[in-house]
Amino acid sequence: MADLDLRSAVRPDPDPPMVDIADYVIDYRIESQEAYDTARHMLLDSLACAMLAMKFPDCVKHLGPLVPGGELPGGATVPGTTFELDPAQAAFNIGTLVRWLDFNDTWLAAEWGHPSDNLGAILAVADYLARKEGRTITVRDVLGWTIKAHEVQGVYALQNSFNRVGLDHVILVRLASTAVATAMLGGGKDEVITAVSHSWIDNGALRTYRHAPNTGPRKSWAAGDACRRAVIHALNAVHKKVVGYPSVLSASTWGFYDVAFKGRPFAFERPFGSYVMENVLFKISYPAEFHAQTAVECAMRLHGQVRDRIGEVDRILIETQEAGIRIIDKTGPLANYADRDHCLQYMVAVPLIFGRLTAADYGDEVAADPRIDALRGKMAVVENPRFTQDYFDQDKRYIGNAVQVFFMDGSSTGKESIDYPIGHRRRRAEGIPILMAKCDAAMRAHLPVGQADRLMALTRTPEALESLPVQEFMNLYRV
Repeated sequence: MADLDLRSAVRPDPDPPMVDIADYVIDYRIESQEAYDTARHMLLDSLACAMLAMKFPDCVKHLGPLVPGGELPGGATVPGTTFELDPAQAAFNIGTLVRWLDFNDTWLAAEWGHPSDNLGAILAVADYLARKEGRTITVRDVLGWTIKAHEVQGVYALQNSFNRVGLDHVILVRLASTAVATAMLGGGKDEVITAVSHSWIDNGALRTYRHAPNTGPRKSWAAGDACRRAVIHALNAVHKKVVGYPSVLSASTWGFYDVAFKGRPFAFERPFGSYVMENVLFKISYPAEFHAQTAVECAMRLHGQVRDRIGEVDRILIETQEAGIRIIDKTGPLANYADRDHCLQYMVAVPLIFGRLTAADYGDEVAADPRIDALRGKMAVVENPRFTQDYFDQDKRYIGNAVQVFFMDGSSTGKESIDYPIGHRRRRAEGIPILMAKCDAAMRAHLPVGQADRLMALTRTPEALESLPVQEFMNLYRV
Protein backbone atom coordinates (compact mmCIF):
# COMPACT_ATOMS: atom_id res chain seq x y z
CA MET A 1 0.00 0.00 0.00
CA ALA A 2 2.84 2.39 0.84
CA ASP A 3 4.43 1.76 -2.56
CA LEU A 4 1.12 2.47 -4.28
CA ASP A 5 0.74 5.68 -2.31
CA LEU A 6 4.20 6.82 -3.34
CA ARG A 7 3.37 6.22 -7.01
CA SER A 8 -0.04 7.88 -6.91
CA ALA A 9 -0.32 11.15 -8.80
CA VAL A 10 -3.54 12.13 -7.04
CA ARG A 11 -3.09 15.66 -5.71
CA PRO A 12 -3.87 15.64 -1.95
CA ASP A 13 -5.56 18.39 -0.02
CA PRO A 14 -3.11 20.96 1.38
CA ASP A 15 -1.46 20.09 4.68
CA PRO A 16 -3.59 21.50 7.54
CA PRO A 17 -0.80 23.70 9.02
CA MET A 18 -0.58 25.60 5.74
CA VAL A 19 -4.35 26.01 5.60
CA ASP A 20 -4.37 27.32 9.16
CA ILE A 21 -1.80 29.98 8.27
CA ALA A 22 -3.78 31.04 5.21
CA ASP A 23 -7.04 31.24 7.20
CA TYR A 24 -5.31 33.34 9.84
CA VAL A 25 -3.50 35.87 7.67
CA ILE A 26 -6.52 36.40 5.39
CA ASP A 27 -9.46 36.26 7.80
CA TYR A 28 -8.36 37.01 11.36
CA ARG A 29 -9.30 40.41 12.78
CA ILE A 30 -6.96 41.77 15.46
CA GLU A 31 -8.96 43.26 18.32
CA SER A 32 -6.24 43.56 20.98
CA GLN A 33 -5.24 47.14 21.74
CA GLU A 34 -2.31 45.81 23.77
CA ALA A 35 -1.05 44.04 20.66
CA TYR A 36 -1.24 47.24 18.62
CA ASP A 37 0.45 49.30 21.34
CA THR A 38 3.25 46.75 21.65
CA ALA A 39 3.59 46.55 17.86
CA ARG A 40 3.97 50.33 17.67
CA HIS A 41 6.82 50.25 20.17
CA MET A 42 8.31 47.26 18.35
CA LEU A 43 8.32 49.14 15.04
CA LEU A 44 10.04 52.17 16.52
CA ASP A 45 12.54 50.02 18.41
CA SER A 46 13.38 47.96 15.33
CA LEU A 47 14.09 51.04 13.24
CA ALA A 48 16.16 52.42 16.11
CA CYS A 49 18.23 49.23 15.87
CA ALA A 50 18.55 49.89 12.13
CA MET A 51 19.85 53.41 12.77
CA LEU A 52 22.40 52.10 15.27
CA ALA A 53 23.55 49.48 12.76
CA MET A 54 24.39 52.22 10.26
CA LYS A 55 27.46 53.00 12.41
CA PHE A 56 29.02 49.63 11.59
CA PRO A 57 30.85 49.31 8.24
CA ASP A 58 30.46 45.52 8.21
CA CYS A 59 26.70 46.05 8.11
CA VAL A 60 26.68 48.95 5.66
CA LYS A 61 28.66 46.99 3.06
CA HIS A 62 25.68 44.66 2.65
CA LEU A 63 23.26 47.48 1.83
CA GLY A 64 22.07 48.60 -1.58
CA PRO A 65 21.27 46.68 -4.77
CA LEU A 66 22.60 43.20 -5.35
CA VAL A 67 24.74 44.51 -8.22
CA PRO A 68 25.92 48.07 -8.99
CA GLY A 69 23.28 49.95 -10.93
CA GLY A 70 20.48 47.73 -9.68
CA GLU A 71 18.50 50.51 -8.04
CA LEU A 72 14.79 50.93 -8.79
CA PRO A 73 13.80 54.62 -8.81
CA GLY A 74 10.55 55.02 -6.93
CA GLY A 75 10.96 51.61 -5.33
CA ALA A 76 11.02 50.62 -1.68
CA THR A 77 13.30 52.77 0.47
CA VAL A 78 15.97 51.58 2.90
CA PRO A 79 16.02 53.41 6.26
CA GLY A 80 19.15 55.40 6.98
CA THR A 81 20.13 55.53 3.30
CA THR A 82 19.02 56.99 -0.05
CA PHE A 83 18.54 53.59 -1.69
CA GLU A 84 15.38 52.80 -3.66
CA LEU A 85 15.17 49.10 -4.50
CA ASP A 86 12.94 46.30 -5.69
CA PRO A 87 10.95 44.90 -2.75
CA ALA A 88 12.93 41.66 -2.45
CA GLN A 89 16.31 43.37 -2.19
CA ALA A 90 14.83 46.09 0.02
CA ALA A 91 13.58 43.32 2.33
CA PHE A 92 17.12 41.99 2.59
CA ASN A 93 18.47 45.47 3.37
CA ILE A 94 15.88 46.30 6.02
CA GLY A 95 16.01 42.86 7.61
CA THR A 96 19.79 43.06 7.82
CA LEU A 97 19.71 46.53 9.40
CA VAL A 98 17.13 45.58 12.01
CA ARG A 99 18.93 42.38 12.98
CA TRP A 100 22.58 43.35 12.73
CA LEU A 101 23.31 44.28 16.35
CA ASP A 102 21.20 41.55 17.99
CA PHE A 103 19.29 44.36 19.69
CA ASN A 104 15.76 43.86 18.31
CA ASP A 105 12.90 42.00 19.98
CA THR A 106 13.07 38.32 20.88
CA TRP A 107 10.86 35.28 21.33
CA LEU A 108 12.03 32.31 23.38
CA ALA A 109 10.46 28.86 23.56
CA ALA A 110 11.31 25.44 22.09
CA GLU A 111 12.66 27.56 19.23
CA TRP A 112 13.89 31.11 19.60
CA GLY A 113 14.22 34.02 17.26
CA HIS A 114 13.44 37.66 16.61
CA PRO A 115 9.92 38.23 15.26
CA SER A 116 10.67 41.82 14.27
CA ASP A 117 13.00 40.35 11.64
CA ASN A 118 9.81 40.07 9.56
CA LEU A 119 9.75 43.86 9.24
CA GLY A 120 12.28 43.46 6.44
CA ALA A 121 9.61 41.95 4.22
CA ILE A 122 6.64 43.87 5.62
CA LEU A 123 8.12 47.37 5.34
CA ALA A 124 9.65 46.69 1.94
CA VAL A 125 6.41 45.38 0.45
CA ALA A 126 4.26 48.08 2.08
CA ASP A 127 6.54 50.90 0.92
CA TYR A 128 6.82 49.41 -2.58
CA LEU A 129 3.05 49.06 -2.95
CA ALA A 130 2.49 52.62 -1.75
CA ARG A 131 5.11 54.16 -4.04
CA LYS A 132 4.86 52.09 -7.21
CA GLU A 133 1.21 51.06 -7.20
CA GLY A 134 -0.32 53.95 -5.31
CA ARG A 135 -1.87 51.78 -2.62
CA THR A 136 -3.13 53.52 0.51
CA ILE A 137 -1.26 51.83 3.35
CA THR A 138 -0.93 53.36 6.81
CA VAL A 139 1.42 52.66 9.67
CA ARG A 140 -1.51 50.99 11.44
CA ASP A 141 -1.85 48.59 8.51
CA VAL A 142 1.84 47.77 8.92
CA LEU A 143 1.29 47.14 12.63
CA GLY A 144 -1.52 44.72 11.84
CA TRP A 145 0.69 42.74 9.47
CA THR A 146 3.50 42.64 12.02
CA ILE A 147 1.15 41.27 14.68
CA LYS A 148 0.27 38.43 12.32
CA ALA A 149 3.88 37.76 11.34
CA HIS A 150 4.90 37.71 15.00
CA GLU A 151 2.08 35.27 15.71
CA VAL A 152 2.95 32.81 12.96
CA GLN A 153 6.63 32.75 13.85
CA GLY A 154 6.06 32.68 17.59
CA VAL A 155 3.30 30.06 17.75
CA TYR A 156 5.37 27.71 15.60
CA ALA A 157 8.30 28.29 17.95
CA LEU A 158 6.40 27.33 21.10
CA GLN A 159 6.63 23.57 20.64
CA ASN A 160 8.70 22.98 17.51
CA SER A 161 12.47 23.04 17.94
CA PHE A 162 14.21 23.50 14.62
CA ASN A 163 17.57 24.03 16.33
CA ARG A 164 17.48 20.44 17.60
CA VAL A 165 17.57 19.18 14.02
CA GLY A 166 20.33 21.64 13.12
CA LEU A 167 18.18 24.24 11.34
CA ASP A 168 18.35 27.95 12.04
CA HIS A 169 15.37 29.83 13.43
CA VAL A 170 15.19 32.11 10.38
CA ILE A 171 13.22 29.31 8.73
CA LEU A 172 10.28 30.74 10.67
CA VAL A 173 11.04 34.30 9.54
CA ARG A 174 10.80 33.07 5.96
CA LEU A 175 7.56 31.22 6.75
CA ALA A 176 5.83 34.14 8.48
CA SER A 177 7.06 36.75 6.01
CA THR A 178 6.04 34.61 3.05
CA ALA A 179 2.48 34.26 4.32
CA VAL A 180 2.05 37.91 5.25
CA ALA A 181 3.76 39.34 2.17
CA THR A 182 1.54 37.19 -0.08
CA ALA A 183 -1.57 38.61 1.58
CA MET A 184 -0.18 42.14 1.38
CA LEU A 185 0.35 41.73 -2.37
CA GLY A 186 -3.31 40.83 -2.80
CA GLY A 187 -3.10 37.07 -2.69
CA GLY A 188 -5.95 35.00 -1.31
CA LYS A 189 -5.84 31.77 0.67
CA ASP A 190 -4.81 29.67 -2.33
CA GLU A 191 -1.88 31.96 -3.08
CA VAL A 192 -0.81 32.00 0.58
CA ILE A 193 -0.83 28.20 0.67
CA THR A 194 1.14 28.06 -2.57
CA ALA A 195 3.75 30.54 -1.36
CA VAL A 196 4.08 28.85 2.01
CA SER A 197 4.58 25.47 0.33
CA HIS A 198 7.53 26.94 -1.56
CA SER A 199 8.92 28.30 1.68
CA TRP A 200 8.91 24.80 3.17
CA ILE A 201 10.47 23.34 0.01
CA ASP A 202 13.45 25.62 0.66
CA ASN A 203 14.07 23.61 3.86
CA GLY A 204 16.27 25.66 6.19
CA ALA A 205 19.67 27.24 6.70
CA LEU A 206 22.07 25.29 8.91
CA ARG A 207 22.70 26.77 12.35
CA THR A 208 26.42 26.20 12.10
CA TYR A 209 27.13 29.93 11.65
CA ARG A 210 25.79 30.53 15.17
CA HIS A 211 27.93 27.95 16.94
CA ALA A 212 31.58 27.24 17.64
CA PRO A 213 33.79 26.61 15.80
CA ASN A 214 32.04 28.32 12.86
CA THR A 215 30.41 31.33 14.51
CA GLY A 216 30.38 34.25 12.11
CA PRO A 217 28.55 37.35 10.92
CA ARG A 218 26.17 35.51 8.59
CA LYS A 219 23.90 35.33 11.63
CA SER A 220 23.49 39.10 11.33
CA TRP A 221 22.20 38.99 7.75
CA ALA A 222 20.49 35.59 7.79
CA ALA A 223 17.12 37.12 8.66
CA GLY A 224 17.45 39.64 5.84
CA ASP A 225 18.13 36.74 3.50
CA ALA A 226 14.99 34.98 4.76
CA CYS A 227 12.94 38.14 4.18
CA ARG A 228 14.25 38.45 0.63
CA ARG A 229 13.36 34.85 -0.15
CA ALA A 230 9.91 35.34 1.38
CA VAL A 231 9.13 38.28 -0.89
CA ILE A 232 10.25 36.28 -3.91
CA HIS A 233 7.88 33.44 -2.97
CA ALA A 234 5.04 35.93 -2.45
CA LEU A 235 5.63 37.63 -5.79
CA ASN A 236 5.82 34.28 -7.56
CA ALA A 237 2.55 33.09 -6.03
CA VAL A 238 0.60 36.29 -6.69
CA HIS A 239 2.02 37.60 -9.97
CA LYS A 240 3.46 34.52 -11.68
CA LYS A 241 0.80 32.06 -10.45
CA VAL A 242 3.36 29.34 -9.73
CA VAL A 243 2.12 25.87 -8.82
CA GLY A 244 1.92 24.96 -5.14
CA TYR A 245 2.82 21.69 -3.43
CA PRO A 246 0.00 20.65 -1.11
CA SER A 247 1.68 17.84 0.86
CA VAL A 248 5.11 19.47 1.10
CA LEU A 249 5.09 18.79 4.84
CA SER A 250 3.53 15.36 5.08
CA ALA A 251 4.56 13.58 1.87
CA SER A 252 6.16 10.25 2.67
CA THR A 253 9.95 10.22 2.16
CA TRP A 254 10.08 13.54 0.28
CA GLY A 255 8.18 15.88 2.60
CA PHE A 256 9.63 18.25 5.20
CA TYR A 257 8.63 16.09 8.15
CA ASP A 258 10.51 13.03 6.87
CA VAL A 259 13.45 14.87 5.34
CA ALA A 260 14.18 17.47 8.01
CA PHE A 261 12.06 16.89 11.14
CA LYS A 262 12.74 13.25 12.01
CA GLY A 263 9.31 12.22 10.80
CA ARG A 264 7.48 14.31 13.39
CA PRO A 265 4.55 16.55 12.46
CA PHE A 266 4.41 20.02 13.94
CA ALA A 267 2.84 20.46 17.38
CA PHE A 268 0.88 23.50 18.46
CA GLU A 269 0.15 24.82 21.93
CA ARG A 270 -2.46 27.39 20.95
CA PRO A 271 -4.35 28.76 17.93
CA PHE A 272 -3.20 31.93 16.17
CA GLY A 273 -4.31 35.20 17.75
CA SER A 274 -2.21 38.06 19.13
CA TYR A 275 -0.47 36.26 21.99
CA VAL A 276 3.06 36.59 20.64
CA MET A 277 3.05 40.34 20.13
CA GLU A 278 1.53 40.86 23.56
CA ASN A 279 4.26 38.78 25.18
CA VAL A 280 7.26 39.61 23.01
CA LEU A 281 10.54 40.44 24.75
CA PHE A 282 12.29 43.73 24.07
CA LYS A 283 16.05 44.12 24.22
CA ILE A 284 16.17 47.42 25.99
CA SER A 285 19.43 47.76 27.86
CA TYR A 286 21.97 45.47 26.22
CA PRO A 287 22.72 44.22 22.68
CA ALA A 288 23.16 40.66 23.90
CA GLU A 289 21.71 37.27 22.98
CA PHE A 290 18.53 37.14 25.01
CA HIS A 291 19.30 34.07 27.09
CA ALA A 292 22.07 36.21 28.63
CA GLN A 293 20.08 39.39 29.29
CA THR A 294 19.44 38.76 32.97
CA ALA A 295 22.99 37.49 33.44
CA VAL A 296 24.27 40.83 32.11
CA GLU A 297 21.91 42.66 34.45
CA CYS A 298 23.21 40.57 37.38
CA ALA A 299 26.80 41.36 36.39
CA MET A 300 25.99 45.06 36.23
CA ARG A 301 24.69 44.89 39.80
CA LEU A 302 27.92 43.20 40.90
CA HIS A 303 30.25 45.59 39.07
CA GLY A 304 30.72 47.91 42.04
CA GLN A 305 31.83 45.02 44.26
CA VAL A 306 34.15 43.46 41.67
CA ARG A 307 35.69 46.23 39.56
CA ASP A 308 38.56 46.93 41.97
CA ARG A 309 39.18 43.24 42.73
CA ILE A 310 39.38 41.71 39.25
CA GLY A 311 42.82 40.28 39.99
CA GLU A 312 41.54 38.67 43.19
CA VAL A 313 38.72 36.69 41.59
CA ASP A 314 38.99 32.96 42.21
CA ARG A 315 35.89 31.73 40.41
CA ILE A 316 32.56 32.90 39.06
CA LEU A 317 29.41 30.79 39.12
CA ILE A 318 26.73 31.42 36.48
CA GLU A 319 23.38 29.65 36.74
CA THR A 320 21.26 29.68 33.58
CA GLN A 321 18.56 27.80 31.66
CA GLU A 322 19.21 24.66 29.64
CA ALA A 323 18.73 26.65 26.44
CA GLY A 324 21.35 29.15 27.55
CA ILE A 325 23.87 26.37 28.08
CA ARG A 326 23.09 24.87 24.67
CA ILE A 327 23.42 28.15 22.77
CA ILE A 328 25.86 30.52 24.47
CA ASP A 329 28.01 28.56 26.95
CA LYS A 330 31.33 28.90 25.14
CA THR A 331 34.97 28.41 26.10
CA GLY A 332 38.21 28.92 24.22
CA PRO A 333 39.29 31.68 21.79
CA LEU A 334 36.57 33.88 20.30
CA ALA A 335 37.24 34.71 16.67
CA ASN A 336 35.06 37.76 16.00
CA TYR A 337 32.26 39.96 17.30
CA ALA A 338 29.67 37.34 16.30
CA ASP A 339 31.49 34.81 18.47
CA ARG A 340 31.52 37.24 21.39
CA ASP A 341 27.90 38.38 21.37
CA HIS A 342 26.88 34.72 21.61
CA CYS A 343 29.21 33.85 24.49
CA LEU A 344 27.58 33.96 27.93
CA GLN A 345 30.93 34.22 29.69
CA TYR A 346 32.06 37.17 27.57
CA MET A 347 28.77 38.97 28.14
CA VAL A 348 29.20 38.59 31.91
CA ALA A 349 32.90 39.47 32.02
CA VAL A 350 32.56 42.84 30.25
CA PRO A 351 30.02 44.38 32.67
CA LEU A 352 31.88 42.97 35.67
CA ILE A 353 35.00 44.79 34.51
CA PHE A 354 33.65 47.93 32.83
CA GLY A 355 30.14 48.37 34.17
CA ARG A 356 28.65 48.40 30.66
CA LEU A 357 27.85 46.26 27.63
CA THR A 358 27.48 48.00 24.26
CA ALA A 359 27.77 46.83 20.66
CA ALA A 360 31.28 48.29 20.53
CA ASP A 361 32.33 45.99 23.37
CA TYR A 362 32.24 43.03 20.99
CA GLY A 363 34.92 44.59 18.80
CA ASP A 364 38.55 43.52 18.64
CA GLU A 365 39.84 46.50 20.63
CA VAL A 366 37.82 45.78 23.76
CA ALA A 367 38.22 42.03 23.36
CA ALA A 368 42.01 42.45 23.49
CA ASP A 369 41.81 43.40 27.18
CA PRO A 370 43.41 40.36 28.88
CA ARG A 371 41.13 40.65 31.90
CA ILE A 372 38.13 39.48 29.87
CA ASP A 373 39.55 36.08 28.94
CA ALA A 374 41.08 35.77 32.40
CA LEU A 375 37.61 36.06 33.95
CA ARG A 376 36.09 33.77 31.33
CA GLY A 377 38.58 31.12 32.34
CA LYS A 378 37.34 31.29 35.92
CA MET A 379 33.64 30.86 35.10
CA ALA A 380 31.53 27.77 35.63
CA VAL A 381 28.15 27.66 33.88
CA VAL A 382 25.52 25.31 35.28
CA GLU A 383 21.84 24.70 34.63
CA ASN A 384 19.37 25.86 37.26
CA PRO A 385 16.36 23.51 36.78
CA ARG A 386 13.94 26.16 38.04
CA PHE A 387 15.15 28.60 35.40
CA THR A 388 14.53 25.95 32.73
CA GLN A 389 11.08 25.14 34.09
CA ASP A 390 10.04 28.79 34.24
CA TYR A 391 11.45 29.33 30.74
CA PHE A 392 8.90 26.92 29.26
CA ASP A 393 5.96 27.86 31.52
CA GLN A 394 3.48 29.58 29.16
CA ASP A 395 2.29 31.85 31.98
CA LYS A 396 5.81 32.99 32.83
CA ARG A 397 8.22 32.72 29.88
CA TYR A 398 11.03 33.74 32.23
CA ILE A 399 14.69 33.89 31.18
CA GLY A 400 16.42 33.56 34.55
CA ASN A 401 20.12 33.82 35.33
CA ALA A 402 22.17 34.14 38.50
CA VAL A 403 25.78 35.27 38.98
CA GLN A 404 28.04 35.04 42.03
CA VAL A 405 31.72 35.97 42.30
CA PHE A 406 34.12 34.25 44.71
CA PHE A 407 37.49 35.77 45.71
CA MET A 408 40.81 34.18 46.59
CA ASP A 409 40.59 35.22 50.25
CA GLY A 410 37.44 33.15 50.72
CA SER A 411 35.01 36.05 50.54
CA SER A 412 32.31 36.39 47.91
CA THR A 413 29.62 38.65 46.60
CA GLY A 414 26.03 37.74 47.22
CA LYS A 415 24.28 35.75 44.51
CA GLU A 416 22.45 38.09 42.17
CA SER A 417 19.47 36.32 40.59
CA ILE A 418 16.95 37.80 38.14
CA ASP A 419 14.02 35.87 36.69
CA TYR A 420 13.06 38.14 33.80
CA PRO A 421 14.70 41.16 32.17
CA ILE A 422 13.40 44.67 31.78
CA GLY A 423 12.13 43.84 28.29
CA HIS A 424 9.68 41.24 29.63
CA ARG A 425 5.92 41.84 29.52
CA ARG A 426 5.81 41.93 33.33
CA ARG A 427 8.15 44.93 33.30
CA ARG A 428 6.47 46.88 30.48
CA ALA A 429 5.66 49.93 32.60
CA GLU A 430 9.29 50.14 33.70
CA GLY A 431 10.72 49.26 30.31
CA ILE A 432 8.84 51.37 27.76
CA PRO A 433 10.25 54.76 28.85
CA ILE A 434 13.76 53.31 28.64
CA LEU A 435 12.92 51.75 25.28
CA MET A 436 11.81 55.13 23.97
CA ALA A 437 15.02 56.73 25.27
CA LYS A 438 16.91 54.09 23.28
CA CYS A 439 14.89 55.07 20.18
CA ASP A 440 15.49 58.78 20.70
CA ALA A 441 19.25 58.34 21.05
CA ALA A 442 19.46 56.07 18.01
CA MET A 443 17.47 58.41 15.77
CA ARG A 444 19.45 61.48 16.78
CA ALA A 445 22.72 59.64 16.21
CA HIS A 446 21.98 59.16 12.51
CA LEU A 447 19.06 61.28 11.28
CA PRO A 448 18.85 65.04 10.62
CA VAL A 449 17.55 66.96 13.62
CA GLY A 450 14.24 67.88 12.01
CA GLN A 451 13.41 64.31 11.12
CA ALA A 452 14.35 63.03 14.56
CA ASP A 453 12.20 65.72 16.18
CA ARG A 454 9.25 64.82 13.94
CA LEU A 455 9.58 61.11 14.74
CA MET A 456 9.77 61.68 18.47
CA ALA A 457 6.74 63.97 18.32
CA LEU A 458 4.84 61.20 16.54
CA THR A 459 5.77 58.71 19.25
CA ARG A 460 3.89 60.91 21.71
CA THR A 461 0.75 60.94 19.54
CA PRO A 462 -0.01 57.33 18.60
CA GLU A 463 -3.11 58.18 16.57
CA ALA A 464 -1.14 60.54 14.33
CA LEU A 465 1.65 58.00 13.90
CA GLU A 466 -0.68 55.14 13.05
CA SER A 467 -2.65 57.18 10.51
CA LEU A 468 0.50 58.26 8.67
CA PRO A 469 0.89 56.83 5.14
CA VAL A 470 3.70 54.31 5.19
CA GLN A 471 5.74 56.13 2.53
CA GLU A 472 5.67 59.33 4.59
CA PHE A 473 6.77 57.38 7.65
CA MET A 474 9.63 55.78 5.74
CA ASN A 475 10.67 59.16 4.35
CA LEU A 476 11.41 60.28 7.90
CA TYR A 477 14.21 57.70 8.02
CA ARG A 478 15.87 58.73 4.74
CA VAL A 479 19.18 60.57 4.74
